Amino acid sequence: MERSGINIRLIMMVGMILFSVISYYTKTSVNPVTGEKQHVSLTPDQEIAMGLQSAPQMAAEFGGEYGDQKVQDAIKKVGAKLVNSTQAKQSPYRFDFHVLADPETVNAFALPGGQIFITVGLLKRLETEDQIAGVLGHEMGHVINRHSAQQMAKSGLIQGLLNSVVVGASGSNSGMSASQVASYVGNMINLKFGRNDELEADKYGLHYMNEASYKPEQMIRVMEILQQVSGSNRQSEFSSTHPSPENRIIKIKEEIAKM
Repeated sequence: MERSGINIRLIMMVGMILFSVISYYTKTSVNPVTGEKQHVSLTPDQEIAMGLQSAPQMAAEFGGEYGDQKVQDAIKKVGAKLVNSTQAKQSPYRFDFHVLADPETVNAFALPGGQIFITVGLLKRLETEDQIAGVLGHEMGHVINRHSAQQMAKSGLIQGLLNSVVVGASGSNSGMSASQVASYVGNMINLKFGRNDELEADKYGLHYMNEASYKPEQMIRVMEILQQVSGSNRQSEFSSTHPSPENRIIKIKEEIAKM
């Protein structure tokens, strides 16, 4: 009877895995800017609406928008130069750039559809406009490549796979509980996806800097600054999902050499 129960669980697990994988790979969309075929179920309009809807809540988590309008205008000016000089201008996305008031957290991020944020904690550590352009261009790369929409689709796949693991591992005597196995697999997959996206955003950001007459080499200095921050006691959001600054510098130098 125990053997029969194990076989049933394995059949259920395989069936759930096949369903999750087929569902993921049949949901495809052509990127309106890059022309790449991606596993995305959202339309650009849906991405824009989602970003606009979630922007106030995300800003509130970092102390809201920074109160100095001159600083806000300066960042919007750099962002506009990047957009108007690159393929982003022909994209369907609505880019807007915001400075957040959190003075300690070192972070920048993009929401689906073009809402881009940088904290004062990161901004005050940057030394030149070129470096600011590097950070904003990197976040634009996330938007153009639809990384958030891709991650949502991948999350659906991962959740299906994890549910399958739970079914297959329940009742086993492997020494790890089903929840431990599921958590381990999920963390590894999510970490890999996040790091690949960051490297692609770096590449696009470098080209956007170059096209907008900024110095791509300054992105190396940005990585050095992030490296200093990650080695200190100050809070950094980059260390958990991003490749190490050392690895990013290597890739950045390779891309600049190609350019």
